[in-house]
Amino acid sequence: MLNNNCPVDKFYICNCFCTDNIFLEDYKLHVRYVSEEQFKWDYKKILGTIGCTTVPQFDVVLQKVRAEVQRRKSLRVKSEERTAYIKKQYIPLYPHVYHLQEDYLAPEFIQIVQYSLSNSATLDGLLKLMQSETAARVYRFPVFTNEFCHKLIEELEHFEESDTPKGRPNTMNNYGILLDELGFDDTFISPLRERYLSPVASLLYPDCGGKNLDSHKAFVVKYAMNEDLDLSYHYDNAEVTLNVSLGKEFTEGNLYFGDMRQVPLSETECTEVEHRVAEGLLHRGQQMHGALPISSGLRWNLIIWMRSSQERNRLCPMCNKKPTLVEGDGFADGFTKGDVPGERSLCVLH
Repeated sequence: MLNNNCPVDKFYICNCFCTDNIFLEDYKLHVRYVSEEQFKWDYKKILGTIGCTTVPQFDVVLQKVRAEVQRRKSLRVKSEERTAYIKKQYIPLYPHVYHLQEDYLAPEFIQIVQYSLSNSATLDGLLKLMQSETAARVYRFPVFTNEFCHKLIEELEHFEESDTPKGRPNTMNNYGILLDELGFDDTFISPLRERYLSPVASLLYPDCGGKNLDSHKAFVVKYAMNEDLDLSYHYDNAEVTLNVSLGKEFTEGNLYFGDMRQVPLSETECTEVEHRVAEGLLHRGQQMHGALPISSGLRWNLIIWMRSSQERNRLCPMCNKKPTLVEGDGFADGFTKGDVPGERSLCVLH
């Protein structure tokens, strides 16, 4: 059995990454692309019912989908190039924020972690130390100090204003920063996950990988007027997600949560959850959720998708099949060979 005490040397992605869950922003629709013939058969009629009614409109959609597929196929090489360039050329404003220190963390969060690590820790006892939201199994607690949030935002904005290349977090967020490319993974995000978040998640989510969170993907997203205002209804490529509002000043833009992804939308009732600066919302990654539009100001959010190879090796959450492993860099998408006997690894096409 894989656990947090057994380090993994190699992580992989599932081959569906290049074909599945391509988001069409104009139509708020996730699609799959294997071939033009398949795409027309699967989506032409559906798109026609939501505004894509002419041949030129459909051709534009097809062009965007093909471009996204190509972007994903070249992602590994492009990410390596950006990371190398940033490491060589970018001069941080605050180098110290790249290294996790306990005084960056809210005292309440440290208390929660210390309790979770104690021999007497129970779920009921832990829940007394945090706020349970109306949405099922969504929990709120302070994560960082306000001072640290302010410094981190200044660092992120300094990077944004630089001429270094930037990769977007995913197809749904057009404004944001991949924290592994910026250099946060080894010295900040990994220790945050391993030492602080994993003990908490192991008590809250033992049934969906919380006891075995061995990798992650971390990024920040920005919501601002004339940029991304909201985020469509979706689930994360994660077992457990932490979403921390870093600031600055904003109005509205609440999150809303539904049920798990397996439950039909027609059977789901959504619940709004407020964002508060320096506080985190912890939830199951495959619980459906979205973000309502902000009405003024600007908000930065830190998102950590935490993954359990023990869970996802059985079933890829993005294609609902046994994963077909493809080589990746770093934590990739959190799959390993350990729990997939006889699985063959493929090479990425660039």
